[in-house]
Amino acid sequence: MNDTNQLPSDNPFARESTLPYRLPPFDKIKDEHFKPGLLAGMAAQRKEIDAIAKSSAAPTFENTIVAMERSGDLLTRVSAAFGNLTASNTNPQLEAVSTEMSPKLSAHSDAIYLDPALYARVRTLYEQRASLQLDPESLRLLERTHTNFVRAGARLSDADKTQLKQLNEQISKLTTEFRQTVLKGVNAAAVVVDNRADLDGMTDEQIATAAEAAKERKLEGKWVIALLNTTTQPSLTQLKNRAVRERVYRASTERGWGGEFDTTNEIAQIVKLRAERAALLGYSSHAAYVLEDETALNANAVNSMLSQLAPPAVANAKREAADIQALIDAQAKANGTASFKLEPWDWDFYAEQVRKARYSYDESEVRPYFEMNRVLVDGVLFAAHELYGLNFKERKDLPKYQEDVRVFEVFDSDGSQHGLFLVDWYARSNKRGGAWMNSFVEQARLLGTKPVVVNNLNIPKPPAGQPTLLTSDEVNTAFHEFGHALHGLFSNVQYPQFSGTSVPRDFVEYPSQYNEMWMTEPRVLANYARHYQTGASMPQALMDKVLAARKFNQGYATTEYLGAALLDQAWHQLPAGKTPAQADVAKFESDALKAAGIDFGPVPPRYRSTYFSHVFASPIGYSSGYYAYIWSEVLARDTEHWFDTHGGLKRENGDLLRQKVLSRGFSVDALTMFRDFYGKGPEIGPLLEARGLTSGGGTSGR
Repeated sequence: MNDTNQLPSDNPFARESTLPYRLPPFDKIKDEHFKPGLLAGMAAQRKEIDAIAKSSAAPTFENTIVAMERSGDLLTRVSAAFGNLTASNTNPQLEAVSTEMSPKLSAHSDAIYLDPALYARVRTLYEQRASLQLDPESLRLLERTHTNFVRAGARLSDADKTQLKQLNEQISKLTTEFRQTVLKGVNAAAVVVDNRADLDGMTDEQIATAAEAAKERKLEGKWVIALLNTTTQPSLTQLKNRAVRERVYRASTERGWGGEFDTTNEIAQIVKLRAERAALLGYSSHAAYVLEDETALNANAVNSMLSQLAPPAVANAKREAADIQALIDAQAKANGTASFKLEPWDWDFYAEQVRKARYSYDESEVRPYFEMNRVLVDGVLFAAHELYGLNFKERKDLPKYQEDVRVFEVFDSDGSQHGLFLVDWYARSNKRGGAWMNSFVEQARLLGTKPVVVNNLNIPKPPAGQPTLLTSDEVNTAFHEFGHALHGLFSNVQYPQFSGTSVPRDFVEYPSQYNEMWMTEPRVLANYARHYQTGASMPQALMDKVLAARKFNQGYATTEYLGAALLDQAWHQLPAGKTPAQADVAKFESDALKAAGIDFGPVPPRYRSTYFSHVFASPIGYSSGYYAYIWSEVLARDTEHWFDTHGGLKRENGDLLRQKVLSRGFSVDALTMFRDFYGKGPEIGPLLEARGLTSGGGTSGR
């Protein structure tokens, strides 16, 4: 049905990809293809939707709901490629297209959901649903489609619909500006070091990477410490020079607060407009609107959980801080120098020394055993083979959007073709910070599509010829993101609306978080943790120390996370008319952390507001939903406990989880899926134990 007449024949989006699994033809796609592709895609879908809405035939499930699911094929394939590339491999031309098109795409969505004739057909079917004799997934599709229309404003008056469209377009424009400014700001904030001696503590490979980064910026003879889009930076663990540590920390935390890359205006406007939109839709706040459609259901449930966790987390962090301060004082006394008060830029450096003393190893001992390819092939993919029977074949014949990307074809245990898995682990200056999974093609039996998914990380790329050695955190992130990939790869649903990770935010992190457990599962760890030079296995004694240290520093880790989660709720639980002006953004942040009892100076929030991309860099994203990581972790730790009591890493366990949860997308209510697998509702005990937050949990999260 797609009308692609607006696209010339040399535009690769004018036709469906002929590559395996409909992989986008990256070798043919050029920047100038995206704008006409998006415009043609919107026009084609609008024509398809108009045909449904204006049909003279009485509405049926097939001619209305299924027809809507089939619509927009051209727009889907263009926007999937465009969205992925603007996140992972952007450039000024793509950013300009994003700025221009984001409000148009928002308006396009509104034109569908606010179409009164289309909604009338959906409402008629919804009211008749008891008599339609639909199978369970089809009935759920009808119900969810009706919910989506109502939540999008389909029942508003014409005047209110006009106002809603304006709000949505403004929010879309502002969140795009925020995302682009944060990326520019994190690149501009990179710390330039003039003397190699100031990098003492970093490895030769890391120093070489810093030299390469300086050369890219035409700063010959200098070194550049690139930043990640988080508050705490990896280099703070190693840098011995306290003044340089402070420079790195301040460069990280002062981003966005004034100057060329100020984001406070975008924050104030986004929060204001989201609150106004929520009020227009009949909700007390943006959080109330978002949470109604999550498993949490309301802000009270989220507030209750976060408020229960904050006091023991901060108490644990204070015990950890006392241990670190004692170490600082002892070293000063031994060296005959003045001691100093623990500051945020000191924490990681001295916590690593506490870890070394307590568990008799430090990160530099472990990294040689975490070579990147071994982690991927012999760790992440090996665990998936053992647990689910998957096999992976690298496809070097298929086109890629960037030279460092790797493409793997995924086969099921019976040899059947399953999908494609793309690996994009290296950091780039044109790649947004953090780590994420996304889809180029989503599975849907209705459309005959199989999944094409990608994992993005931000691991610094060493100079040519040098090995890529990962930190424990980076290895953990690799396993985490592959949990998302499995959720997409295992999807086995009829309708695209339910595919893969299209689940509530506070459930989507569940498969990724439980997948982290395989990083330190003894059989998996022994398979990939081999010295990059000798191939020797990690010594059992060192492996035991790695396993024993899992709860170390959990007070810090939990407190910094909760700081960000509570900030998100503070911003988005504000009612319309009560949001702060741009000049008050900093004060609001400070007051919110104090009010939540989470303002412990040495432990800043994982993201400060000005670079909190999870919640401000897209129209919805994780806004009001950053709590999802800890909410999902309750389910993940329960699942880890289930595996521990059911024999661990074995096929029948993986097959059961795949059948009950990972294959079902959102075709079944999220908590219903979990109860079906786990046998009962979620329990918070395993989470508290895992994070060392049980009563009498011990010093430093032991």
